[in-house]
Amino acid sequence: MEKEKKKYALGKRKYVLSGIACLIVFTYILRLFTLQLLSEDYKADADNNAFLKRILFPARGAITDRNGKLLVYNQPAYDIMVVMKEQEGVDTLDLCKTLNITPEWYKRRMSEIRDPWRNPGYSRYTQQLFMSQLSAEEFSTFSEKLFSYPGFYVQKRSVRQYSYPYAAHVLGDVGEVGPKDIEKDDYYNSGDYIGKLGIERQYEQQLRGEKGVEILLRDSRGRIKGRYQNGKFDEAPIPGKNLTLSLDVELQALGERLMTGKKGGIVAIEPSTGEILCMVSSPTYDPRMMVGRQRGENNRKLSQNVHKPLLNRAIMGQYPPGSTFKTTQALTFLQEGIVNTHTSYPCSEGFHFKGLTLKCHIHAAPIALVPSLATSCNSYYCWGLFQMFSNRQKYPTVQDAMTRWKDYMVSMGFGYRLGVDLPGEKRGMIPNAPYYDKAYRGSWNGLTVISISIGQGEVNATPLQIANLGATIANRGWFVTPHVVKDIQDEELNEEYTTRRYTMVDAQHYEHVVQGMRQAVLNGTCRAANTEAYEVCGKTGTAQNPHGKDHSAFMGFAPMNDPKIAICVYVENGIWGATYGVPIGSLLIEQYLTGGLSPESEEKAKIFENRHIITSDDASNK
Repeated sequence: MEKEKKKYALGKRKYVLSGIACLIVFTYILRLFTLQLLSEDYKADADNNAFLKRILFPARGAITDRNGKLLVYNQPAYDIMVVMKEQEGVDTLDLCKTLNITPEWYKRRMSEIRDPWRNPGYSRYTQQLFMSQLSAEEFSTFSEKLFSYPGFYVQKRSVRQYSYPYAAHVLGDVGEVGPKDIEKDDYYNSGDYIGKLGIERQYEQQLRGEKGVEILLRDSRGRIKGRYQNGKFDEAPIPGKNLTLSLDVELQALGERLMTGKKGGIVAIEPSTGEILCMVSSPTYDPRMMVGRQRGENNRKLSQNVHKPLLNRAIMGQYPPGSTFKTTQALTFLQEGIVNTHTSYPCSEGFHFKGLTLKCHIHAAPIALVPSLATSCNSYYCWGLFQMFSNRQKYPTVQDAMTRWKDYMVSMGFGYRLGVDLPGEKRGMIPNAPYYDKAYRGSWNGLTVISISIGQGEVNATPLQIANLGATIANRGWFVTPHVVKDIQDEELNEEYTTRRYTMVDAQHYEHVVQGMRQAVLNGTCRAANTEAYEVCGKTGTAQNPHGKDHSAFMGFAPMNDPKIAICVYVENGIWGATYGVPIGSLLIEQYLTGGLSPESEEKAKIFENRHIITSDDASNK
């Protein structure tokens, strides 16, 4: 009996051991199957031993202005790549001497390459960027000794070049990708380049193209033996698309020249299309500073400049629009029936009511709507807003009146981003009823907020929004979303940039505002813009500034009945609208409509070019 029990136990143990052995064998088979057939990592490591996949970078799309003048193009450059597994044993001192770098820089760079946070997706078996953008001369010196540096390779690519020192804020620049860029889009690898600002960033996907690949065969020592199967599996890169901008580079150049030594912005728009003809932000910088290995250092210097030359004031500067805003009030009051063209209001050098005073300059009074625009009367618009906000038959509460007023402003392009095809646009500020309810605990009226009627108080706008107002008035009640790209190769523009957007005001009311702006040029505050060559319509703005001298603004368009250009000029601390805004605006209108400046206008341009408001050493435009 005991023998049978032992025999049974041994037999049972045999089956258990056999089962364990089978399980181990099955586990190994499963693991091998996973590694060889399912795991991309194993396959990639195996391929990397036999193949070298060389990325072929596409040519980035070129950028031209509206007249076909080349603004941005490509120049050949060379990157040094390294495969970490293969570079062991290299004479690093000789390498540093050849590349004119220090051993400390070499060690730091190698450490950065190995850092998975700085270099996501790092692999010892694949090419990593060691040094970028070698010039042709540097490449020639290095390539002569390349054979003595195993693991190092040269990769050809292109870098951006700029034909003109203008439009830096619009064009933007290209720089090396960061970890977030790689995480967001698997198109990019460490060492790739991406648009950082301006058009280069906004239209990155169209400009960048598609990468290609060249597969090279290597022997057991890693030496290149030629193309794998004569390039059967190679893929050619697809070039990026070319962009045609709506900018006129000659107009842009004049605008930047006239804004030398000043802070502010200029935006000019073609009213019928919404195409931006020039966009100036001052101080500015030469876009060529952001090319090559000095890009980082130059970017640091610009970012530390107290005058903030990297800030695109044309779309990011949020300023009180001042008296240019009176046109929106005239249109609102006309549409709402608060006033008509015969309505007159008193002005005794200002608005005076219940102890509240807003000053105004001397002019004939009482005054009607059209001459109030020509003379830029403050009192007229204060009375108009007070009448609107006090009308309980039309608006049950002041909050209702405020909401209605705000809706008009929004329909005219204020208070929200217009949607220009550039990154970083700011929305400005149009207050609403809840804003004032919170600020005044529900106890407020038209007198409390009266300054918004003349573009002061809480109202803020960008130069782009003010220029768009000029385009809307020129069109008698509609605008197309402003944009800087006129045409994309083999691609249609976004519908947003071809569709008309109508305001809440009927076209008939715009004619009265146009007449007021025309009178401002003939015998009002914009007389410096008058010319017999074409009919200019304009409106000045002197915006109060609690932090210093008042700002100078001008908004206008020309010709009156066939508008080709609408413009806003905004000069910080320029004091009066007629001091800087009007003359600079008139020169730009002349340049665009006639193709150049007369000798007399050229002399005037030189005066404004040399009339600086910023005087410190680091305040120059370029």
